[in-house]
Amino acid sequence: MNKVVKDLENSVFGRITDGKSFTVRSFVDDFSKEVAGLEHFFERVLELTGHEFGFEIFSVDGNKMASFEIFFEMLRLVSGDNYSFELDKGLFTAYLDDELIHVETIGDFDQAAFEQVIKARPTTISSDEKRYEISADREILIATHNEGKTKEFRQMFAELGYTVKNLNDFPDLPEVEETGSSFEENARLKAETISDLTGKMVLADDSGLMVDVLGGLPGIWSARFAGEHATDAANNAKLLHELASTALTPDRRKANFHTALVVAAPNKESLVVEADWDGYIATIPKGDNGFGYDPLFEVGESGKTAAQLPMEEKNKISHRAQALAKLLDEWEAWSK
Repeated sequence: MNKVVKDLENSVFGRITDGKSFTVRSFVDDFSKEVAGLEHFFERVLELTGHEFGFEIFSVDGNKMASFEIFFEMLRLVSGDNYSFELDKGLFTAYLDDELIHVETIGDFDQAAFEQVIKARPTTISSDEKRYEISADREILIATHNEGKTKEFRQMFAELGYTVKNLNDFPDLPEVEETGSSFEENARLKAETISDLTGKMVLADDSGLMVDVLGGLPGIWSARFAGEHATDAANNAKLLHELASTALTPDRRKANFHTALVVAAPNKESLVVEADWDGYIATIPKGDNGFGYDPLFEVGESGKTAAQLPMEEKNKISHRAQALAKLLDEWEAWSK
């Protein structure tokens, strides 16, 4: 099969080919990242239907909506089925005969809109080759007041069909003191205490930056390195001050972010995973994204700090992303 579909008004062209490949090209840099959801959905369709076909899309000016339209026009042509989609408020939803078959978040998405979609159309979605039921009552409480951290987890859990709340939604809950001597102990304290108090599934993480030349500090004291109520800026300044008298050659700038994730639920043994993200400490803060020590943490050998990465990229490689991948490997068996 070799059929061309055109949208001349928006300068978008599509071609149906043999094989099972999907490619997007444009004169606009990084446009393929803008329509990455189409590639994910293309793989999903092949998995669910067993069809064998390929799609090529060329968008001259990087018109996102027109590219989605061309994709679904080709999909209807090649399959003969009634596929449709919506792209709104940071959500990409796809339908077959009006049944929701795919939900994907794109960048900053509207949590309320996501919850409305789930309540209106309960269904199943897939993630990492697994299928998860989604419904209105699938909720997970993240044991933090930190909206930056919540935002990361919200994007991660959205594709599993979970609505995400944090402690700001439960102002009457008492603070849980982090008296543990390790990341796991602190995460377990928060998750299990709050789950007991609320009866909800609760995820707690305890994460921190560990700098080799400082003997692993700030470690479990990362959030309060500069004092009990320290701001991110104060903690970063304190870290640079501690390193000021040290010759920061690359081998002495090594550091890693460590995280322990604990999920607790009533009448269940808690699920625990841990992960590390290796890198270096920069000499000056760089970047405007992220939170915490992100402006000082250079990722691997990239030379870029975590604060210079788009959230979508960070959420694929960070310590939390790695820990969440481990969590998902055990999730299906644990959540039954």
